[in-house]
Amino acid sequence: MNNDLFLIGVDGGGTGTRIVLADAQGRELAQAASGPSGLGLGVERAWRAIAAACADAFGQAGAAFDWSRCVLGCGLAGVNNRDWLAAFRAQAPALAGLAVESDAYTTLLGAHGGACGVIVALGTGSVGAAADRDGGECRMVSGYGFPSGDEASGAWLGVRAIVHAQHALDGRGPNDDFAQALLAHVGARDRDELVVWLCEANQTAYASLARVLIAHRAHPFAARLLGEAGIEIGKMIAALDPSATLPVALCGGLGAPLREYVPQAHQPRLREPLGDSAHGALQLAQREAARLAGEA
Repeated sequence: MNNDLFLIGVDGGGTGTRIVLADAQGRELAQAASGPSGLGLGVERAWRAIAAACADAFGQAGAAFDWSRCVLGCGLAGVNNRDWLAAFRAQAPALAGLAVESDAYTTLLGAHGGACGVIVALGTGSVGAAADRDGGECRMVSGYGFPSGDEASGAWLGVRAIVHAQHALDGRGPNDDFAQALLAHVGARDRDELVVWLCEANQTAYASLARVLIAHRAHPFAARLLGEAGIEIGKMIAALDPSATLPVALCGGLGAPLREYVPQAHQPRLREPLGDSAHGALQLAQREAARLAGEA
């Protein structure tokens, strides 16, 4: 192993990017975050976000940032689109090494430490993944992307939550505290201003409404949506593990808030994740560095 190398685990989604910087032996040096790097928002934007987070982490570690000494393991939303993945690789800087997988795979690695298990990752988007043996093939469900898929995700919840504000403005529903909180969050005081927001809103913008929804979870409209999200999570778990024998980790920013809504049949198998997607991606970087050392 080249001791001059740095290993970097990258977790890139539609809301933000998190990285873990380690030395060649895998000893963690720093963590940092920046803007979104999900490939659906643009490959150039993804690399800018990754570079910003890496520069921050190297600064924290007091080390010189040099791409040529970096082995990156990336878990990114959108890599299942082959054109986006090819463009991401083509625009990569001159790195020592690069391994790229879906954020579902790196979340699975991090949550169960490379062992068998099920994850449902719940953030801006959502995806379920499982491996039924240590180091086994990763199987996935959901994760088809905004706006038609990613059930129980922040964006999925946000698209449905804003309907309550629409109804309130029209007099089709109560103009209550929940409706007012939604409108305040998007900066809309009337129908026209809400239409402007809706025309401009992307996946990230809709996902930002999830925290408003959760803050008003006792509201009947919000409670119904959160219950529907729990049912969708249960469907993912059942599809990935029909035998109902594997441990299940809910991951991502919405994993903990949505845990109580998962159907009771799955509750006994829920486990806290051992690590996050960024640390799973760091495992990818370690594998890539070992592979490169073997070829040297």
